[in-house]
Amino acid sequence: MSEYRIQGATGEWEVVIGLEVHAQVTSNAKLFSGASTAFGAEPNAQVSLVDAAMPGMLPVPNRECIRQAVRTGMAIDAQINKWSRFDRKNYFYADLPQGYQISQLYHPLVGEGHLEIQLDDKDPDNTKTIGIERIHVEQDAGKLMHDQHPSMSYVDLNRCGVALMEIVSRPDMRSPAEAGAYVRKLRTILRYVGSCDGNMEEGSMRADVNVSVRKPGEEFGTRTETKNVNSVRFVMQTIEYEANRQVDLIEAGEKVVQETRLFDPDSGTTRSMRSKEDAHDYRYFPDPDLLPLELDDAFLDDCRASLPELPDAKRNRYENALGLSAYNATVLTAEVEMAARFEALLAETAKRLGKPEADVATQVANWSLSVAPGIINALGAEADLAHNTPAANAAILEMQSAGTISGGQAKEIYEIVLKTGRAPDEIAETEGLKQESDTGAIEEAIDGVLAANQDKVDEYRGGKDKLFGFFVGQTMKAMQGKANPQVVNQLLKDKLG
Repeated sequence: MSEYRIQGATGEWEVVIGLEVHAQVTSNAKLFSGASTAFGAEPNAQVSLVDAAMPGMLPVPNRECIRQAVRTGMAIDAQINKWSRFDRKNYFYADLPQGYQISQLYHPLVGEGHLEIQLDDKDPDNTKTIGIERIHVEQDAGKLMHDQHPSMSYVDLNRCGVALMEIVSRPDMRSPAEAGAYVRKLRTILRYVGSCDGNMEEGSMRADVNVSVRKPGEEFGTRTETKNVNSVRFVMQTIEYEANRQVDLIEAGEKVVQETRLFDPDSGTTRSMRSKEDAHDYRYFPDPDLLPLELDDAFLDDCRASLPELPDAKRNRYENALGLSAYNATVLTAEVEMAARFEALLAETAKRLGKPEADVATQVANWSLSVAPGIINALGAEADLAHNTPAANAAILEMQSAGTISGGQAKEIYEIVLKTGRAPDEIAETEGLKQESDTGAIEEAIDGVLAANQDKVDEYRGGKDKLFGFFVGQTMKAMQGKANPQVVNQLLKDKLG
């Protein structure tokens, strides 16, 4: 990832980027009420009296939401604050019935941490550390719908009160690519931990993108904040557009205004939404309805013990203990589901072959990353992924390792498995998809090939070694592709020698 600069009329400009990622906490109930958080319900079907801010209703913190935020903080090696407090952030939105948001400004649940991002897809060791300032917990607002009626807006409060983690980075990123890598890595960690599903299309993870520009080495410039950007690609487009817009403004003698902006995915541009408020504009004060959160050691120990093996640790293990290439280890650990499928197939294959996992890891990785996805994609709707089990895949790899089937036959069998769910060994038997290892039959075919090509045999014995491949090909053709290549090679060497 090369250094990113914007070339303006007055020279080069550097981009400074900070991200505030809002991640919806994985929990069955909202942050301060028992209302459901399930996605896709009918509008206003999941609204409690607390969410609707009915008089006399008091919020009660959801222990699971706090637990998930603490676990997330631990996953980024952040400081966990045993004492934290909720504040009221006062502003009026039609989709927030209370007239204020319960958040954390002065005493957040999670303090400083960091995230290591990979700067080059082909070089896992080329990394950069991005500082994380804090993670605080807050309630989400509802949703306004403006396209239902020409003269009015509708309000859906299903999302109102859902728990969010706001993960605030330091302004440490210097290019759209770095910001994209940061969001992808953060999403991966959240999904490993299980604290957020990372589904940006459904809005359960979205980013506020802070961008400013400066001449390299100078003080930070005035920043803008583009709200609720809901894909990695859009985050990168926002930065690209906004940085160039700011450079053009400054070089035209104008000033960048600190403001909140919106991103238009159709045009790839941003537009002004409102002037940017500062903390004092929101009149923060401690929420009088909520006691401070006090976490004991037993709670923290339980959170730490519940963490899974995280992606960086898993990647290192794949490289050092299993002997995988850095690239394969990186790809296999990028998504928690991919890693889980790989490990299930690895365990099943090692068990069937009676070998240590390290001895079969490369074979399983190549199948998982190259062969299987290619066939699944080629089949499209014909592939029933319910048949794509570790047992079925391992059975194919077992036959291939034993020399019972070739690589091509393995692919044919896998296609039939995905379409029908039939057992791989039964397919190999009934469909004639087995390699021929009978030395008598192969010798007969070889003798026929050599007899028919005596001139080439003489050339080979005269030193033209490259003809060996020709004899292998002719023998495989004579055996209709079913001969075991290892047996063919050995018998040919013996006869030609």
